[in-house]
Amino acid sequence: MRILVVEDEKKLNELITKTLIQAHYSVDACYDGRSAVDYFMYAEYDAVILDIMLPEMNGLEVLRKIRRKGDRTPVLLLTAKDSIQDRVTGLDSGADDYLVKPFAFDELLARIRVLIRRNSNGASNVFTVADLIVDCDARTVKRGEIPITLANKEFSVLEYLIRNAGIVLSRDKISAHVWNYDFEGGSNVVDVYIRYLRKKLDDDFNPKLIHTVRRTGYVLRIEE
Repeated sequence: MRILVVEDEKKLNELITKTLIQAHYSVDACYDGRSAVDYFMYAEYDAVILDIMLPEMNGLEVLRKIRRKGDRTPVLLLTAKDSIQDRVTGLDSGADDYLVKPFAFDELLARIRVLIRRNSNGASNVFTVADLIVDCDARTVKRGEIPITLANKEFSVLEYLIRNAGIVLSRDKISAHVWNYDFEGGSNVVDVYIRYLRKKLDDDFNPKLIHTVRRTGYVLRIEE
């Protein structure tokens, strides 16, 4: 899952980014509103952490701008203001949630999990396809009763596939949700990780769940 952090306080931005990376998210970060709009133009995110008081363009302006373009990415607003009117203004501008500074990082992570789960139309972060069970909170994977150990990026690719089970995903879409702008790997990185997943999840099991759609990408589904 890929998250954008927009916060002009450099130390806080770095702390949030570090916390999210430790929680296995892919993270991009910027420090002003105009840069945030640029990031939205060139990437897709699963959630955005957006400070209100930003230079160049404040967070509410950024939010209104992206919502007018039809972007429904879940947005968590950060602010030092704690009045009811401030919260109402933020929510009316299109925010999905609101967190007042200072905050506990455990609460920040919990709110991000809720936003992503809500955006996936899931009542929980546990997903099942055939006998494959993926718990995105505990980061555990099973086929039937057999636990399967995945590396961090392997899990991230699988999480994106299973959250979109039945939907054909292009290599570009998978890459955009799993790796950030700093990634310098090869163009075939998605194919490499799909091979890793097939070896662990499909080679010794039936039915096969990860399928190639020629000239398009990959899909996780049960095929007749």
